[in-house]
Amino acid sequence: MPHITVPHQRPGIRGLMASKPSSGRALSELAEQLLRGESPLTAGERELIAAFVSARNETRYCTGSHSAAAAHTLSGGDYTVVDAVKRDLATAPVSEKMRALLELAGRVQISGLAVTDEHIAAAHAAGADDETIHDTVLIASAFCMFNRYVDGLAAITPDDPAVYDEIGESLAAKGYLP
Repeated sequence: MPHITVPHQRPGIRGLMASKPSSGRALSELAEQLLRGESPLTAGERELIAAFVSARNETRYCTGSHSAAAAHTLSGGDYTVVDAVKRDLATAPVSEKMRALLELAGRVQISGLAVTDEHIAAAHAAGADDETIHDTVLIASAFCMFNRYVDGLAAITPDDPAVYDEIGESLAAKGYLP
């Protein structure tokens, strides 16, 4: 049960944003920019970062919806890579560059201060440029905020995985603007 009144009992962050439309619009625009705007990272790679950080934060709604968006964006709805990344990044079938970026995102999820020169050097060595590193850190940071927003107000969190698959498919096709 949400800690605040949620219009129309909408699940997840959409319900929370509907309770305060001006903030909701700004958050939607931020998500659209981060996950669909210009970046050297593909939309699927950015969704994978969002899913990874959300899983580490144990935010069920964001993990479900962004895992589905990543699966639909990366591989037409196949969850193999997404599930492997969440289960064990060290053995997941991703490029060394993506592994280094996800490790960097994981450091951000712990604390911005957990990111060291060595983590940045590892991302550079794996082929990431400064813009890619910037975008990775910003996405990871923003998803820590989104995760805390969703969990801090106890957003409606469906149990049915099919709901998340539908949300993810819609996000992959239409993006984040209402």
